[in-house]
Amino acid sequence: MISVSPFKALRPEPQFARQVASRPYDVLSTKEAKVEAEGNPYSFLHITRSEIDLPANIDVHSKEVYQKAKENLDAFISRPILFSESKPCYYIYQLTMNGKSQTGLVCCSSVADYEQGLIKKHELTRPEKVQDRVNHIKTTGAQTGNVFLAFRDVEELNNLMEKWKKDKSPIYNFIADDKVEHGVWVISDEKLIDRITEIFKTEVEATYIADGHHRVASAAEVKFALADNEEAGYFLSTLFPASQLKIMDYNRVVKDLNGLTADEFLDKINKNFSISKVSKPFVPAEPHRFGMYLNKKWYELCALEGSYSTDPIGILDITILQNNLLDPVLGIKDQRTDSRIDFIGGIRGMEGLEERVNSGEWQVAFSLFPVTIQQLFDIADTNNIMPPKSTWFEPKLRDGLLTHLISS
Repeated sequence: MISVSPFKALRPEPQFARQVASRPYDVLSTKEAKVEAEGNPYSFLHITRSEIDLPANIDVHSKEVYQKAKENLDAFISRPILFSESKPCYYIYQLTMNGKSQTGLVCCSSVADYEQGLIKKHELTRPEKVQDRVNHIKTTGAQTGNVFLAFRDVEELNNLMEKWKKDKSPIYNFIADDKVEHGVWVISDEKLIDRITEIFKTEVEATYIADGHHRVASAAEVKFALADNEEAGYFLSTLFPASQLKIMDYNRVVKDLNGLTADEFLDKINKNFSISKVSKPFVPAEPHRFGMYLNKKWYELCALEGSYSTDPIGILDITILQNNLLDPVLGIKDQRTDSRIDFIGGIRGMEGLEERVNSGEWQVAFSLFPVTIQQLFDIADTNNIMPPKSTWFEPKLRDGLLTHLISS
């Protein structure tokens, strides 16, 4: 069963919340972060992407960058923009996008649960990205990146959170520039805190990493390095019941046709797919159907029966595309390392695919049916690893609203 803990969040004074809240550090390049934080001295990007306050040629993994993050965090606390909660609390975080809301519990999750396989993963991590977060956490003494976890619904917990939202006022409630509404409530009642802890301890068998594999892996490294630090045994997380979540499509663009003409390419993929021209952008409405944008024309591809397996990994559309098209036809063996492929989150729509191909830099795009939450659970439960860039979650949790300090 799962161990969660309340914590004394470092959080913004209410009047600064909207300005502090920033998009996650790992969805922005340095250039994008600099533009987004321009003119906003309260942006949490000054802490999570502190290179924006240093010379342009700085190595983003240098000690100077981590020290600048620490300096900026200390300044936010002393000014004061941020303050620490007086007692350990749980927090409710609600995000609303396009009229649909999802509600999660912000808490500290146990690194020991991750080490024991109770917090389940479905992606591989890259050592350099893990080390970057290790250096950031150890230097700042803070976990600034929120790990997005999912779990199977517990009706009592759902009801408790909904009642608290109904009966209490949020500490933060604002609409960000991307039109996503963010609401945060503090759960300070000790009896309710104890009940929530007990629910996870007795009724939740596992949680699943939806977004934040590198953040969890870095927390485990920090726990090992700071063995005497009790707070380092936990990491900042927001846990969402599965019914609250929907995974968006994560699409692909490829730079070239591997030396083939368009006609040769279509002829080769006809072996494992039926191909039909369509008059408008094709958004797959069911598994095993793909959209393809080539030469300013849209096609529907349908995977032929017998061209894929039905195991938890083999049945994924990205596996089908990889095994039957990207590898054998386009020569893309490893999507993680091949520079000829790029990934477009579904939030950008089919227009995002068309723009990339129409620019001339990319030659063909593919739209995919999204992975389901149940598929994510099945893969993690069987200790399998998803293909890279299989899931895209929106809306994104904002950094800076709730931070876990591991040193005071």
